Amino acid sequence: MRHRVAFRKLGRVTEHRIAMLRNQATSLLRYEHLTTTVPRAKELRPFVERLITIAKRGVAGGDAKHHTLNARRLVMRDVQDREVVTKLFETIAPRFASRPGGYTRLLRLGYRKGDSAEIAQVELIGSEFNPKAVVETGGGAEAPKPKSKGVGGRLRAAADRLRGKKDDDTQKIQSKPVKGGTRKSTTPRKAGGS
Repeated sequence: MRHRVAFRKLGRVTEHRIAMLRNQATSLLRYEHLTTTVPRAKELRPFVERLITIAKRGVAGGDAKHHTLNARRLVMRDVQDREVVTKLFETIAPRFASRPGGYTRLLRLGYRKGDSAEIAQVELIGSEFNPKAVVETGGGAEAPKPKSKGVGGRLRAAADRLRGKKDDDTQKIQSKPVKGGTRKSTTPRKAGGS
């Protein structure tokens, strides 16, 4: 019986599970969004929110230097990338200073094509990820920021990407197949073994 068992095993031994959660937490704090399966996302949320809470306490107790140092050391146990820890303490923790909890959002995207696993996107509140904005700002000139679609629009766009649907722009660019091109023959295999 599994009474009062508070976590999911995720089909892994303890060391592998903790390593996976640490890696996912590092990626989530670095990019502020992450796409994974729903059970992994549900396990990742309290793990990341605990790290943000520790960072908030360290920033709030910034008058005494030892509070910040101790908080950094506690966070560095789980997130071992110094750049990510610096980002956590300098940008993410002050952003959530007035928020009592609930720093992440879980958006269900649909089902994965290969194994039909339910997929979700975990993102930090206040960092609404727009993949087109990342592509547009990749150029040298400053482009005007596109109007955000909101959670529903972003959810539909992410679900379309997951299902393999492409944007209208990429569909126009694709060429038509050449007439008389090679065809793959589908000959059934023989039943029985050899």
